[in-house]
Amino acid sequence: MKLEQATGLDRVSARLQRAADRALGPKPLRDVLHGVWLGHPLHPALVELPIGAWVSAAVLDLTPGQRRGATVLVATGTAAAVPTMITGLNDWASLSREQRRVGLVHAASNTIALMLYSASLFARLRGRYDTGRTLGFLGLGATFTGAYLGGHLAYRQAAGVNQSAPSLHRITAGWHPVADLASLPEETLVTKQVDEVPVLVYRDGQNVTVMLARCAHQNGPLDHGMIASSDGHACVVCPWHGSTFRLSDGTVAAGPAATDQQVLRTRVVSGMLEAELP
Repeated sequence: MKLEQATGLDRVSARLQRAADRALGPKPLRDVLHGVWLGHPLHPALVELPIGAWVSAAVLDLTPGQRRGATVLVATGTAAAVPTMITGLNDWASLSREQRRVGLVHAASNTIALMLYSASLFARLRGRYDTGRTLGFLGLGATFTGAYLGGHLAYRQAAGVNQSAPSLHRITAGWHPVADLASLPEETLVTKQVDEVPVLVYRDGQNVTVMLARCAHQNGPLDHGMIASSDGHACVVCPWHGSTFRLSDGTVAAGPAATDQQVLRTRVVSGMLEAELP
């Protein structure tokens, strides 16, 4: 897609990103908007509400005697679009440059859709139903454009997905030797490989964690991250965007990652640490 190479969007993108970072508040609030508490990105879950309401409104607009129902659905979709766009903006601000270019046009399409549906609702409430219906159909067109670009972001550019999960498919079934347990230093990040897949090994006494070394958010190098404490748990902080994962079980402690980091099963046989798929 040519949008991905549209460098002319970078200036606007950079300004909007700085504005979003200032406006969206402290990190705990941004983690809520990312969906850390849900264990899944929040934005795609909310997207269903405005799109569903607006598509249903279009169906009623084509059905005689359904003006009131269509108006209620337009109002519902318009109200639901606001938190949906806020969560989308929050996710967009932590994407890569090429993803932000497409995301900027995606956001612009959805903003136009929201403006058209707001005008449609105003016209309907003033009794100008035909005008409201026309504006609604135009808004639906802008919505579908935004949805197409959103699908491109998710399925072509892998925005918002767990970027580390595909590495699991490169690991064959069964137990794999990782390292001699006695050689592993205490409370230190060590990089090893399982079937040529880089993994992060962390030892705390007899407890050892083996997790994928590439961050779930944007594939950042967790093995270059730092160890920090969060609610009494030792965590690794990704050096790229600050996603934080518990070293005991991979649970995400802070975003922008919304999904846990993949952790392998472990065992010790004759002093050798071994790992297998979860």
